[in-house]
Amino acid sequence: MGRKLLLEKAHVEGIRHFDVYRREGGYKAAEKALTTMAPDAVTEEVKKSGLRGRGGAGFPAGMKWSFLAKPEGIPRYLVCNADESEPGTFKDRYLMEFIPHLLIEGLVISSFALGSNRTYIYIRGEYAWIVDILEEAIEEARANNFVGNNILGTGFNCEIYVQRGAGAYICGEETALLESLEGKRGNPRIKPPFPAVKGLWDSPTVVNNVETLAAVVPIINIGGEEYAKIGVGKSTGTKLISACGNINKPGVYEIDMTISVEEFIYSDEYCGGIANGKRLKACIPGGSSVPILPANLLLKTAKGEPRIMNYESLSDGGFATGTMMGSGGFIVLDEDQCIVKNTLTLARFYRHESCGQCSPCREGTGWMEKILKNIEYGKGKKSDIDLLWDIQRKIEGNTICPLGDAAAWPVAAAIRHFRDEFEWHVDHPVECLQRNYGLAGYAEPLAVATA
Repeated sequence: MGRKLLLEKAHVEGIRHFDVYRREGGYKAAEKALTTMAPDAVTEEVKKSGLRGRGGAGFPAGMKWSFLAKPEGIPRYLVCNADESEPGTFKDRYLMEFIPHLLIEGLVISSFALGSNRTYIYIRGEYAWIVDILEEAIEEARANNFVGNNILGTGFNCEIYVQRGAGAYICGEETALLESLEGKRGNPRIKPPFPAVKGLWDSPTVVNNVETLAAVVPIINIGGEEYAKIGVGKSTGTKLISACGNINKPGVYEIDMTISVEEFIYSDEYCGGIANGKRLKACIPGGSSVPILPANLLLKTAKGEPRIMNYESLSDGGFATGTMMGSGGFIVLDEDQCIVKNTLTLARFYRHESCGQCSPCREGTGWMEKILKNIEYGKGKKSDIDLLWDIQRKIEGNTICPLGDAAAWPVAAAIRHFRDEFEWHVDHPVECLQRNYGLAGYAEPLAVATA
């Protein structure tokens, strides 16, 4: 069994509350950082650890912190991105719900390192019950002098506020999040300037997601160099994976990024194999926005080596034969799953969640959804497949934020690896409708959904 740094105590009875969390060793890292270390020394430990952002991009967290501008007389802010809206991803919810003080402790340490006296948790609107959990944890920490003024007598002040979003996926993008936090419509900003220079209320700001900030606690406890020994290469430490789909044991798992994808799917310690004894067809390993891989490329790289559950191995070969670790939303599809139907579901989601600011995304996502509907519901043509490919190619890289890429990559990967299935839909429309919906002929999508 792999080493657990974040979830080891998650199911201790009462761990949600300060007294139990403290009894189990909680806030020792905060004490260590605030009373024995300088802020720059904390940042240095995070850099040594090799911790990469756990929200999807995988950018080194310590390096991101070091970019923070520190002009005199201007406040700095730390913002926790808890707007976990990536389909297939629910690890941050798990942390906040079961062990909220781990996040609060990580926020206090990180705020100290960055010189932030006002820190915000921007949480997904649908996580309403978790807001109460977090606010209770913050008040418990305040009552014990880990939040508020003059923390532990060090002279460091830190207030933590929880702000609910309104359910917009786009607000998971850090600049759209900042716009929303300021009370504006959540449209992504053009960069530069980057948030590290001009972020929340035009002040230097660092935005990190829940898992990244929670990981700061074990880094300070065991030291950055020790943390870096866990995992392999540039994939250091542990990673939370949200596993779902056609598996026997869906849930949140903590891995050390040395196990193979095959072991993760089939071992009883993790996913427990494919449900109902069926065969593996494909997997989306990093949340809905990353490219899907068929079973043969998922279990082995193009070089024939076992594919490992880490950043480098999953991306080996680029998008032609690889994918991304992303946010760790591991979605498994069995042999009966329809790739076209699933791709349509994702395209509908990204069309709905586009903020509409960039025309390639605003128009392209809607166009892709319409074409996929035609193919799925028996009105497609072979030329539609090439048209889909051309549209996604013109969306990727041509938008202010990565939502355009997130919409394009699933479509591109589905065509790249499962073009024959798209062609089968075009050639066998009646059989397709019968298989997916039990219908004998073409029906409008609304009627299909109702049926």
